[in-house]
Amino acid sequence: MAFLALGAVGCNTAPEPLKIDNALTSEEIAAARLTPEVMWKMGRIGDYAISPDGATVIYTLTRYNMEENRGVSVIVSRDLASGEERTLTDTSATSVSPVWSADGKSIWFGTNRGGDMQLWKMLADGSQPKQISHIEGGIEGFGIAPDERHIYYTQYVHAKDINSADIHSDMAKSKARIYDDLMVRHWDYWDSGKYLHIFVADLLANGVSEGIDIIGKDAAWDAPLAPYFDHAEIAWSPDGEQLAYTCKPLTGTEYAESTNSDIFIYVLNSGVTLNICKGNSDFPLKGYDKYPVWSPSGTKIAFRSQEREGNEADKERLMLYDIPTGKITYLTPNFDYHATNVVWNGEDMLYFIAPIEATHQICRVKADGTGEVEVVTKGDHDINSIAISEWLCVGSVMTISMAPELFEFDLPTGKMTKMTSVNDFVYDNIEMGEVQKRWVKTTDGKKMLTWVILPPDFDENKKYPTLLYCQGGPQSVVSQFWSYRWNFQLMAAQGYVVVAPNRRGVPSFGQEWLDQISGDYSGQNIRDYLSAIDDVAKEKWVDKERLGCVGASYGGYSVFYLAGHHEKRFKAFIAHCGIFNFESMYGHTEELFFVNNDYGGPYWDKKNKTAKRSYANSPHKAVDKWDTPILIITGERDYRIPYTQSLEAFTAARVRGIPARLVSFENEAHQVFKPQNSLVWNREFFGWLERYLK
Repeated sequence: MAFLALGAVGCNTAPEPLKIDNALTSEEIAAARLTPEVMWKMGRIGDYAISPDGATVIYTLTRYNMEENRGVSVIVSRDLASGEERTLTDTSATSVSPVWSADGKSIWFGTNRGGDMQLWKMLADGSQPKQISHIEGGIEGFGIAPDERHIYYTQYVHAKDINSADIHSDMAKSKARIYDDLMVRHWDYWDSGKYLHIFVADLLANGVSEGIDIIGKDAAWDAPLAPYFDHAEIAWSPDGEQLAYTCKPLTGTEYAESTNSDIFIYVLNSGVTLNICKGNSDFPLKGYDKYPVWSPSGTKIAFRSQEREGNEADKERLMLYDIPTGKITYLTPNFDYHATNVVWNGEDMLYFIAPIEATHQICRVKADGTGEVEVVTKGDHDINSIAISEWLCVGSVMTISMAPELFEFDLPTGKMTKMTSVNDFVYDNIEMGEVQKRWVKTTDGKKMLTWVILPPDFDENKKYPTLLYCQGGPQSVVSQFWSYRWNFQLMAAQGYVVVAPNRRGVPSFGQEWLDQISGDYSGQNIRDYLSAIDDVAKEKWVDKERLGCVGASYGGYSVFYLAGHHEKRFKAFIAHCGIFNFESMYGHTEELFFVNNDYGGPYWDKKNKTAKRSYANSPHKAVDKWDTPILIITGERDYRIPYTQSLEAFTAARVRGIPARLVSFENEAHQVFKPQNSLVWNREFFGWLERYLK
């Protein structure tokens, strides 16, 4: 199985190779500091795959050209015995999702070198590349069946008329969108009547046959699921005769209010589709059921399941479906953490990744349902994903001080050995700050893990401006992550101490800690923030007169809320795409299950005590107490927390006479992805802090 990222190049013929010059300048080496410019010279490892003989690993590597404002992904091959690496594709087009052929002599991959994204094949040394598919309109992702007789691919299909010119055929120049139900927008796009569907086709010697739409040509929903369209939600059976996939076959308001997706199996020879999550389980399967993974024998499917519909942050339980009997077994009932990135190792053992105390570790559990979960690895790191073959285990690992690299794991012992070093040219020349692990006592007597990142060349006899980092999500862990936007080492390199607490509402500390935030945005988690900054501010090296508060998404909400309740602690605020007005947010956002769960319900439900408390504590209700300069950043294509929230906050700040600045990216959504936009973001971010904290 493979999945494709959006191509960075999209023209009719392959252009000249994109020039990549990522060498550090003499000035950057002399400064020995991480800067936004240095960070964008770093390579980014993506998909990877182990050869059938365990001798070679292939992976994608993306680098960027800042002047061209784009990047390109190439496929790299690494010989495990010698450590020798070889780049198999050039930078004239993006190449992604490499998959080994069954005999290990060739590599399947997706590329847009011929124009749109298609399936290609080349020899293992990168020679003799050949286009295999010629599917009109291109493909979004693909998966080769193990016997290499079939392929699935995904493509957008027109399932319903939305545009006025289609509905009113005599009004060809009309530009209206017409809807009868939700959702009209999702994440960063308007519903256009086109949805991502899975097609199954024969894989022929010289191409791909016409595909069968197994979702149904009139189905007005996506598979894999929007908005991430993760092709890891699709999996071939070992014999290549069945395809398991995730789908949420709902429409309209029901779709917007529900997380109830299921696992389906499509049988090729009969065309029959089976839902394995309906009517045959003793366990509630009302929330997200996702990511099917076949056992080597093809008789079992492991998948991740959430019990509570409408709660996307519910515990991700590891479930096992037995195909002959239809029985479902819950494998992690006594394990109080998520189970993600599930991989079989033989027929008897399942490995997965779990967030545990602000790190991500490899765990294992017996597939027969006996025994408890065993944590295999330990240490302050995030293991992002793993792949297991007969010969070895390879995974992607990152820390606060290291961008993702590939590591080899010894599964019996959990020992980790670094495999790739794509960014050593940065680490060898740039000094990173010390990362401290601190347990802070909260107002209700709990202990909260808080990362404290110190500036390079830290001197305890000096006083430093200090930033409280507010995490988004809200149910996402402040772990050992490396970010190309909210990068703690980048902030520290500019001379700031960074305080990053794992406040109430984040995973990796048990479901009770995670659940507490829902319906209580203005409560304990806000007190947790203040406990963290107050605790660190006691240090002699923290300048209490130069404290700042920054965050995005839920973190942006936290900034807006604290702006009215911080009791003079902070001298500067920065909010990116934050929630400002709960009532307008309810009507502007798209996935209503989120606000229904986290706010308690709609604002008009006057009998709902949780909802009434949520709306009464909306940040906009305390604007009269704002007294601190605030930078507000948003993306005009953000429909999750629509940019209008930021406009409301900016208007309120300026009308009240608060020093404020609005940065609105017209071609970004909830995040900032484009290289030059990222540099502008960082210049504005650090420029604001420079103005008010230094």
